[in-house]
Amino acid sequence: MRRQHHHHHRRNDPTGRSSPVQIISTGGQDGPNGSSSSSPPLTITMLGAGQEVGRSCCVLEHRGKKIVCDAGLHPAHPGMGSLPFIDELDWSTVDAILITHFHVDHAAALPYIMEKTNFRDGHGKVYMTHATKAIYGLTMMDTVRINDQQEDQSGRLYDEADVQASWESTIAVDYHQDIVISGGLRFTPHHAGHVLGAAMFLIEIAGLKVLYTGDYSREEDRHLVIAEVPPVKPDVMICESTFGVHTLPDRKDKEEQFTTLVGNIVRRGGKCLMPIPSFGNGQELALLLDEYWSNHPELQNIPVYFASGLFQRGMRVYKTYVHTMNANIRARFARRDNPFDFKYVKWLKDPRRLDDHRGPCVVMASTQFMSFGLSRGLLEEWAPDPKNGVIVTGYSIEGTMARTLLGEPETIESLKGGTIPRRLTVKEISFGAHVDYAQNSKFIQEVGAQHVVLVHGEASQMGRLRAALRDTYATRGQEINIHTPRNCEPLTLTFQAERMVKAIGSLAETRPEHGMPVKGLLISKDFSYTLLDPKDLYDFTGLSTSTIVQKQSIPISVDWSVVRWHLEGMYGEVEEGMDPFGRQSLTIMNAVTLASVSSTVAELSWSSSSGNDMIADSALAILLGIDSSPATVKLTSNPHPHAHHSHAHSHANGHSHSDGDKPYLTSESEHLLLFLKSHFGNVTVPSGSDDEDDLWVMDVKVDNSTARVDLISMRVESDNTDLKRRVESVVEMALTTIKPLSLAFIGQGLDHVHSIGQTVA
Repeated sequence: MRRQHHHHHRRNDPTGRSSPVQIISTGGQDGPNGSSSSSPPLTITMLGAGQEVGRSCCVLEHRGKKIVCDAGLHPAHPGMGSLPFIDELDWSTVDAILITHFHVDHAAALPYIMEKTNFRDGHGKVYMTHATKAIYGLTMMDTVRINDQQEDQSGRLYDEADVQASWESTIAVDYHQDIVISGGLRFTPHHAGHVLGAAMFLIEIAGLKVLYTGDYSREEDRHLVIAEVPPVKPDVMICESTFGVHTLPDRKDKEEQFTTLVGNIVRRGGKCLMPIPSFGNGQELALLLDEYWSNHPELQNIPVYFASGLFQRGMRVYKTYVHTMNANIRARFARRDNPFDFKYVKWLKDPRRLDDHRGPCVVMASTQFMSFGLSRGLLEEWAPDPKNGVIVTGYSIEGTMARTLLGEPETIESLKGGTIPRRLTVKEISFGAHVDYAQNSKFIQEVGAQHVVLVHGEASQMGRLRAALRDTYATRGQEINIHTPRNCEPLTLTFQAERMVKAIGSLAETRPEHGMPVKGLLISKDFSYTLLDPKDLYDFTGLSTSTIVQKQSIPISVDWSVVRWHLEGMYGEVEEGMDPFGRQSLTIMNAVTLASVSSTVAELSWSSSSGNDMIADSALAILLGIDSSPATVKLTSNPHPHAHHSHAHSHANGHSHSDGDKPYLTSESEHLLLFLKSHFGNVTVPSGSDDEDDLWVMDVKVDNSTARVDLISMRVESDNTDLKRRVESVVEMALTTIKPLSLAFIGQGLDHVHSIGQTVA
């Protein structure tokens, strides 16, 4: 489908008013004189991460559908100020919230939105990958516990009950799973790299395709796969721009620089602090340090700690989702070589042990931004000693202590009040698993979207990235539309689209020549159009254009009760009643009706289908064979009327035991007894005991073990597990075998038969 488009982007002018800016793009006729009519616009509104890093929250609106991508907090702001601009949206109208990964700036506002806003009043659902859901529950609970330890509770947004409720309501999805939310709205998760469980979402709304990347990485590290290019070209790509135009060092050089820096700090007798998130970056650094320590025996007496209980608990999640990691990790697991069973990197369960440790050491501690937590405490304790060093290994958000340290201030503020001299060394080596300019630019070109929306980046970095991308495309003679919306500033994209109809089924067997008319049924569903031959309607849509009701007159020369006896003998049970004409009738398996037209004629009627036709054929065979059946001769020679259920009942009552004191067994119980005896031999039937518990049971004895079968519930009890399992298997087989056909199979109904009969009547 060829798309011609124009868009307008609302910007703030110097007076504070918002004015639309209309850009006419090449490639088609737009505006009042255009040849194509505009489809409803796509509106993108950033409630967070618009020209900033933090509190990611992106709202997509198109054709009455509303999707929210990510719901994060801003790590540099406290309390309500850390939330996205949630008051800008009626959350009860949201169809779905998609969470790309578990990091605070992408997921930590979710409990508040799900439990404290009117999102609960709507029908929206929340989706994330299985690994993200597993880690989300751990990280959010840990965040609540840390906040509960703070003296000032005014900034508390939610509690553990809110986190638990949000976790339980979240729907976990697999990579590459096609999720249909409602008519015309679907999405597919794709690998994003970055952290375990991270996904980018290819969203389709009424045929319009939007790729939302979240944070992503195109560099394969020690355990994650790289972000993948979706197989379908989207119309719009909403893309992170964290590092702007920066180019990061080669992975191998970066690892060598990092390990050398750590080694230098501990060799000079210092303590090395690495502030990390509990998941993602931490696991990657632990793998790297464990390998480095293994290759350097001279360092093996120096401890390497990860000081996070959450890190330790999360390792179970990492071991569970090995199948989502890269080929190296999967191969090691296949060899029973678990890379996450660290040899030299150990869990520091009690951080107070560091008070007694006077020598060099390496400590990975949360939080990543050092605004609070153990990483902040160790920073304040180790800052005055020049032998010590801190290595910032991830992206540092503006306004956090991590970003402040990168400026190498002479003093830092203490959480206890006052200032502390900073003499330790500060270095930044980013393992943040974001794309740099080269990786981002190449990925954008490979995806090939006509509109690129840059988010999750500081305004200056985002502006330079936009200019660089435009220059890159211009040198190739290509055009691209790049947008950098601010928070709460809607970006509206209007697409001029030619309506496309897909021919399927037999119409698509032969490719038509240009100008040749094509005729068929036009089917509209979920904003898409399909043309097909009427004979293919049911195969491709499940729709039926007609219903055939069949009737067959059959001569009968026996009493109606004999007819019923024969039918019950085959189907187990038939329903007696009156048809729409007031005639005596029998209903077989909710599929076929046999009505008595006269004393010598009966009429078989049914709604035609493969199942009903099969039942009708079998019933017809039985009815045509009644006259020649020896059973009919025997039944008609007896003067009183016969019914199959009466016969079975009398047969059961006629059953007796030689000792005369054993109670009546039902027909079902008799058949079950035969099955059990044929398999186990020694089976005791109900006795004449005064104890009611012994009256409706059978005991199966094998060697010195006994299994008791309850004839009412059909449950089996035994102290011997193997015997219990064997008896249960035989009981299940027996019940399946003796079940009447009328209970084992139900036809497709008689509505059409009855409705036609009522119309005629």
